[in-house]
Amino acid sequence: MSTDRPETWAHRPLPTITGANGTWTWAITRPAELTSARNDLRRGLAATPLPQGADGDDVDRLLLAFEELASNGLRHSGAAVRVRVYSCDDGWLVDVSDARPDRPPVPAVDRDPAFGGLGLHLIARLSSAFGWAVVGARKHVWAALGPTA
Repeated sequence: MSTDRPETWAHRPLPTITGANGTWTWAITRPAELTSARNDLRRGLAATPLPQGADGDDVDRLLLAFEELASNGLRHSGAAVRVRVYSCDDGWLVDVSDARPDRPPVPAVDRDPAFGGLGLHLIARLSSAFGWAVVGARKHVWAALGPTA
C-alpha cells in the first residue's frame, strides 16, 4: 500500500441547475433504504422525458452513480444523507449531502479491490464532471452525468 497521502476529490462548487425537468429528493438513514430510493428514482425517470440523446444505458449509469454516491455518504459520514437527483436538458446531477463537512471524499489508493473503496473512481469514470463542496454546514458530493451518445 502506498504511504503517500491520497488525493481528495476535486473541491468544486455545485453546478448551477438550468432547464430542470424533474427533481427527486430522499433522506436516507440506513443502507436498506437505498433500494427503495433507487426504485423510486427508476419510476420517476420512466415518467419524465430523458435528456436529449439519452437512452436506457445512460439511465443505468445514473442509477449506479446514485447508489454509489449515496452508499458512500452513508458509510463514511456515519449519519443520514440527503440525496437529490436533478434531471436537466443536458443530463442529470446527483447531489449527496451529509453533516460532515470536515471529512472530504478520499478515493482509495493502492487498495485491493476485494476490500472495496473503488466507488469514487467509478463515479469519476461514469460522469462528465464531479466534485464536492461545503454549503452551509453540509458537505455535498456530486456528479454530473450526460448522454454518452
